[in-house]
Amino acid sequence: MISLKTEEELKVMREGGMISAGALKEVLKNVRAGIKTIELDKIAEEYILNHKGKPSFKTVKNYKFTTCINVNEGVVHGIPNQRVIKKGDLVKVDLGVLYKGFHTDLSDTVEVETNVQEDFLSAGRLALSDAVSMCIVGNKVGDISNAIQKVIEGKDFTVSRDLVGHGIGKSLHEDPFVPGFGKAGTGPILKEGMVLALEVIYQKGSYEIDYEKDGWTIITKDRSLSALFEHTIAVTKDGPLILTLFD
Repeated sequence: MISLKTEEELKVMREGGMISAGALKEVLKNVRAGIKTIELDKIAEEYILNHKGKPSFKTVKNYKFTTCINVNEGVVHGIPNQRVIKKGDLVKVDLGVLYKGFHTDLSDTVEVETNVQEDFLSAGRLALSDAVSMCIVGNKVGDISNAIQKVIEGKDFTVSRDLVGHGIGKSLHEDPFVPGFGKAGTGPILKEGMVLALEVIYQKGSYEIDYEKDGWTIITKDRSLSALFEHTIAVTKDGPLILTLFD
């Protein structure tokens, strides 16, 4: 069942989204060669707690971390650990904040101290921007999905078929699912008050996935590079509202 948020609830989610954005910004400031992913996780947790939020991901059963951090072939759900970031790595940071009963969720990908993959990363940023522009009352989920697919496949990359965006609110994952591929004009209709975590999840190679031995980390089966971009978006009468916008 798709839940619709009131104006007051959206205000709360915007406050929580600002905490999410601030936490991610603080983490990305510290991504550099030589730092461990667990150290980045601690930076995120400290920021969130200091701003009166709670880490959303710690509400997931058996997950004990504030972030998911994936490197290179890592796609999603990477567990922060003792891995040392290296120059040239693609680092994906995903985090969420629970604030006054509502979740917000966002992700970003950065290249560490090099600029070799800028064309690859710019495709994801553009796809997310186009997806956000589709979050208009009366459009359908398929319009969002198709916007992502057109950009990513138009750049000769592949969109994930197994991993999707989702509704978000009192629960971290709510209806509807929002795939990164699909036919325009299909799926649930977008209504005022819907809030969606739009995720652009894509790869340089095949979209087939595999799992690391930790049981959480999802990687590309062919070990090709992957990237991830995400914002939490509200559908309003005045158009899309990015709740996790960086200040």
